[in-house]
Amino acid sequence: MLVVRKLGVPGQPELALGAIGEQGARVLNDDIISHVRLRPGALATIEQREREELEARVIRFRGAAGPVDLAGRTAVIVDDGIATGATMRVACLVAHARGARRIIVATPVGAPESIGEIASMPEVDEVICLSAPPGFMAVGMHYLDFAQTPDAQVAALLAAARSAG
Repeated sequence: MLVVRKLGVPGQPELALGAIGEQGARVLNDDIISHVRLRPGALATIEQREREELEARVIRFRGAAGPVDLAGRTAVIVDDGIATGATMRVACLVAHARGARRIIVATPVGAPESIGEIASMPEVDEVICLSAPPGFMAVGMHYLDFAQTPDAQVAALLAAARSAG
């Protein structure tokens, strides 16, 4: 499990200015930042808030267990969809920093440009995307039900997986 957080645009939290991950990983979407008028210091404030939430989620989801050692292993990183690609790019950086031998990205749907950017990352060995439609607008448009999974349910599933070995 890799914990990452989107750095959302104020007033449009689903639009990513970038993303952060464990071990200090960070990526920015310069094209979005250049089009959004942020007040001075806003990006640092957003990042600090999301870094605090990221650390809280690491504790909530992983508990006392440390991260899984990825050294020499293949990491398959799965996302429900890729819009700007920021969270996936930062997850790939974290997996690479943890020593993953191969990184495979898997998603059912994504924006063609973002899929291309991820595929061109030197850390990424393979991208599996079932649909990258032209004119992609939002991940949620490709689901009948795009409700968020509650943190308590995520924590319970992860705990069950750890106890099952």
